[in-house]
Amino acid sequence: MVINKPAGMAVHGGSGLAWGVIDVVRKMRPGMSVDLVHRLDRETSGCLLLALTGDALRDLNSQIKENQVEKRYLCLLDGKLKQDRVEVDEPIGQFERSGQKFMRVDTEGKPAHTTFRLLQHYADFSYTEAQLHTGRTHQIRVHAAHLGLPLAGDDRYSPRARQKFWKKMALKRMFLHAHRVNFYTADGEQQIVTSPLPVELSGLLEKLER
Repeated sequence: MVINKPAGMAVHGGSGLAWGVIDVVRKMRPGMSVDLVHRLDRETSGCLLLALTGDALRDLNSQIKENQVEKRYLCLLDGKLKQDRVEVDEPIGQFERSGQKFMRVDTEGKPAHTTFRLLQHYADFSYTEAQLHTGRTHQIRVHAAHLGLPLAGDDRYSPRARQKFWKKMALKRMFLHAHRVNFYTADGEQQIVTSPLPVELSGLLEKLER
């Protein structure tokens, strides 16, 4: 199953949250095995892949390990991407600051690779498709910030002055949307599922274009 997760909803309960997407789906399908194949940040919207049987979960996990599951995201970078395609192949590790866990590019971290493809410039901002080749926590957000182009509305990896700017632009969430996922069924048939850009994000692009 692929669902179109709304921004603001966690994929599972915990850390003070009583429930998340997976808990809701399990309630809706009692007696059925329902498991997350991958995760999305709470503020990220879009395609979330779930497995409805143990065999499907094992098969999809195997596809992820073999890099056969393709995940693409739409994002707005706060600044100009200098090339039409930029590869960021930088390891990511975890650190703590003020009691909170963050991720950053770290030579001692785990391998991480993201491809950024420019779709359109809006003034000094870059509307971009990001393709994940690995699945590290906050990978797109960290690699975008590493380029000096943090995601619009990112309240963890962008400067506070920029966070205030985007709030003035009425952006109430991070501009990151999982718009496409490719995977294979048990019989080897490729599935491509897409999700359109949410209205609040497309509306911001229209505002920037004007």
